[in-house]
Amino acid sequence: MTGRRAGWRFWWLVALAGSTLLPSVATALTTQSLGSGWQFRIAPDDAHVREHPRAVQWLPATVPGSVQTDLMALKLIPDPYWRDDEAKVQWVGLSNWQYRKSFNVDAATLARAHVDLMFDGLDTFADVYLNGHKILAADNMFRRWRVPVKSLLHTGVNTLVVKLYSPIERLQPWLLKQPYALPGEFDSAFGDEPKGKQTANYVRKAAYQYGWDWGPRVVTEGIWQGVRLESWSTLRLADFHIAQPRVAADVAHLQAQLDIEADAAESAHVALQWRAPDGGMQALQHDVELKTGDNHVAIPFAIAHPRRWWPAGYGKPNLYDFHVDVAVGSKVLASADRQTGLRSIELRRAKDRWGRSFEFVVNGVPVFAKGANFIPPDVFPTRVTVARFRQLLESARDANMNMLRVWGGGYYLPDDFYAMADKLGLMVWQDFMFGGAIPPSDQAFRDNVRVEAVQQVQRLRDHPSIVLWCGNNEVETGWESWDDRKAFKKTITPAQRGHIEQGMRELFDRTLRDVVAKFAPDVPYWPSTPGTDYDGPVNVTDNGDYHYWNVWSGDALPVTAYLDVTPRFMSEYGLQSMPAMATIDAFTKPSDRSIDSQVMRAHQKFDGGNGNQRLLKYVERQFGTPKDLASFAYLSQVMQAEGIQLAAEHLRASRPESMGSLYWQLDDAWPGITWSSIDWYGRWKALQWHAQRFYAPFLIATLRDHGVTTVSLVSDSTTPVAARWRMRVMDFSGKVLSNHSTSVTLAPLASTHVAHYTDAQLLDGAEPRKTFVVFELFVDGEVVSRNLVFFSAPKNLAMPVPHVRTQLARANDGYTLTLASDVLAREVWVSFGDLDADVSNNAFDILPGQHVRLTVHGKASLDQLRKALQVQDMAGAMQGHAQ
Repeated sequence: MTGRRAGWRFWWLVALAGSTLLPSVATALTTQSLGSGWQFRIAPDDAHVREHPRAVQWLPATVPGSVQTDLMALKLIPDPYWRDDEAKVQWVGLSNWQYRKSFNVDAATLARAHVDLMFDGLDTFADVYLNGHKILAADNMFRRWRVPVKSLLHTGVNTLVVKLYSPIERLQPWLLKQPYALPGEFDSAFGDEPKGKQTANYVRKAAYQYGWDWGPRVVTEGIWQGVRLESWSTLRLADFHIAQPRVAADVAHLQAQLDIEADAAESAHVALQWRAPDGGMQALQHDVELKTGDNHVAIPFAIAHPRRWWPAGYGKPNLYDFHVDVAVGSKVLASADRQTGLRSIELRRAKDRWGRSFEFVVNGVPVFAKGANFIPPDVFPTRVTVARFRQLLESARDANMNMLRVWGGGYYLPDDFYAMADKLGLMVWQDFMFGGAIPPSDQAFRDNVRVEAVQQVQRLRDHPSIVLWCGNNEVETGWESWDDRKAFKKTITPAQRGHIEQGMRELFDRTLRDVVAKFAPDVPYWPSTPGTDYDGPVNVTDNGDYHYWNVWSGDALPVTAYLDVTPRFMSEYGLQSMPAMATIDAFTKPSDRSIDSQVMRAHQKFDGGNGNQRLLKYVERQFGTPKDLASFAYLSQVMQAEGIQLAAEHLRASRPESMGSLYWQLDDAWPGITWSSIDWYGRWKALQWHAQRFYAPFLIATLRDHGVTTVSLVSDSTTPVAARWRMRVMDFSGKVLSNHSTSVTLAPLASTHVAHYTDAQLLDGAEPRKTFVVFELFVDGEVVSRNLVFFSAPKNLAMPVPHVRTQLARANDGYTLTLASDVLAREVWVSFGDLDADVSNNAFDILPGQHVRLTVHGKASLDQLRKALQVQDMAGAMQGHAQ
């Protein structure tokens, strides 16, 4: 029993003393960690041995981990994130590797009836040998593996060997003999796979590690999750789950569900206790008759007037703590703990005047989903710490998000991620791990996936944050509409096409749907994103969810095209930007720092490195040609932030026709030029700061389209709110040309259109190049939302270059920075170079004569911060740009 578990048990024993008679505690399940003392080497007969002789000897390994991270730690390969060194590590994923470990087993362990070897994750094709006997052939990165091994163990030293095989080398010879290769995702840039012959489709492994348009190709191998021995007698509690058949304000009807493996038929006693969010405790007792083998026990119970779990912005994310003991006679033989929130989830699909809706309803309240797509935060999963997940999730919460979509080309995230989402009130749209490639159609593949899905759904189903299980990312829409899929269909027979399509339908409409229906029936299932749940064509604006990429990808339409589409739920859309110069400096040499240097192209994965020219095109549309790389980085972030803001505010203003905005993407897998709003180092880009404002609970949306500005007031409040909105027309020096203010009552959970203005009405004869409009929304006398409207692209305006005055002073909890300007200063960006300093706001506008006060936190001294302080603004960055 671990110290944490022992402390938890002590709490229950003390808290429930006098109200419940618990039997004496005896340890039934004993765990022996096998995480230390591992060694690894390249397989002696591998083709790469001659080129890498140092890898032939047994070397120290870290478990959980990967071959690549161990080789980096030993300085045998470079960091693939540095410059263009990604190419120098490709051989590792094309090689076979071996791990070994010796461990002691005592007589007490072997005296127990069962001893199981547990692998929580093997990456990916692996043969496992115990004392020379092959005990496992693993083929799925996402599965846990339990192997009974008592008969193969002996007292004293035992030896464990894991042989790992390159998934590319394992599958490629077979694939090249097939009549066709299923369409995949991104061809290798390194020549290790023929174009159009991708092996990733055929293996259950994180697809993004084969390279994506935002991340590197590093095909990992290794023991990527924990390893342990579990020994037990009499019975084992295989699973404990709190099912939620019905949760309402007056009562929550629940079930404690236990899966128990028993050695013999006998009576058992179940003691269930729980603690409410307010600290109140309750308990129940239940006797069960166990049969030999597997037992499923369901104990119904109810909680009156439950304190329900709510998404961020709608109430507290209340959590209950549950504890169960299973006893035989006077001894507790198994125990488990679960923390969960009580809530009802509905994916509402109602027919209405716009088509068929797609909206999440939590505890009966329709919730507009505000958030982003979440990708793996590193190409090496074991490098992602709890602190890293916390920083990303808290950043999402702090930006007023209430939903993250865990994208299907990565991996199922660790429990800590979902536990944090539970506590922060962040809803999670969870994809199954299919990133867009067409999957195999054979039954064996589906059977493998089914076991994976059962294990993952059972592991995660007590997290109230998970509000949707989705079968795949873009498999269905890709098959319907992508050019390479259309071309592929012309090369195969009707029978082959039917076989492929039937296989996809079986997998996503039956296998995965059935798993969710059986093991997590309180959570909706959606077969594909974008999708319509097989209700007609997918990726349409009037039914289901929608991915919109005609801005940036496809035709590279201008950002104003976002105003031309109003889907029921926008689950993907995005614009790229460069990271901060501090991040660029971290992966480049000074000689690399130009837009299209070899290294900058290597860190731009869109269109084989040509994405930097696409990004430049979008920047030039708004700002002209940047004068240097630093200006390009800054202006690209401003372009991204203002473009996504336009789309998000259009979607929010279109409520209830549209009920969700998830932009692509929140985070990064490496330091690159991507669609993220937070870079790999955790630095917020301008988009993340803008999201904090355009996802705020109250919003004044001012959408200018074809010379007409539409003003909408948006409220996420569940009750009416008294407010006032104001419109001021000003010149860049601050002279107010007109002023209008109106008191209103904001309707709950609604967007209300309150005004339409033509440019002529707003300008009333003023010079459009020197004029702008300020729209503000006030609640309780405070500005809760502000938007500015301009009459042309920034490069066409006569904006003066402001002199932003700054004053940095010490404060009780850090420092305060006050900024002011006599003329309009747009998209003011505050930074401190390489110093560790965080600001409370950024990428903001300073109105003429306005004083903006920020808080600054960091380890640097006041003098160091003053010397390092840098302030950028739009006009200054554009100064001297090529027209």
